[in-house]
Amino acid sequence: MRFSLTFLSTILLVALAAPPLLMAQDSIPRCTTVEPANGKVGTEFVVTGENLSKDTVAKLYLTDGTTDIEVPMSEQSATTIKAKIPNSAKVGERYKLMILTKGKEPKLIEQPVRFEIE
Repeated sequence: MRFSLTFLSTILLVALAAPPLLMAQDSIPRCTTVEPANGKVGTEFVVTGENLSKDTVAKLYLTDGTTDIEVPMSEQSATTIKAKIPNSAKVGERYKLMILTKGKEPKLIEQPVRFEIE
């Protein structure tokens, strides 16, 4: 099968002119640390990572794999989230953080970061 140079040039131009949204992937939020790593109900903690802004992250949760507890966020930036341990968290429980993403198809993503309630 032979293609003309004009045909191949046209295909290349169309591919290069494609809108960036068709070629870009969504930014996936990722938590890398939480400070402090433990605390009592009401303790403020700071999550650091990437893609954590209000445009990307809709909600933050503590999860034990069975029960998910929404954590109100007080501040958000691209690299940090500040929040307080809610009253519904159980003393002695070691929770993972979980994020609900924004977008056309929101996703719950468990993070490899844990927080222990004292």
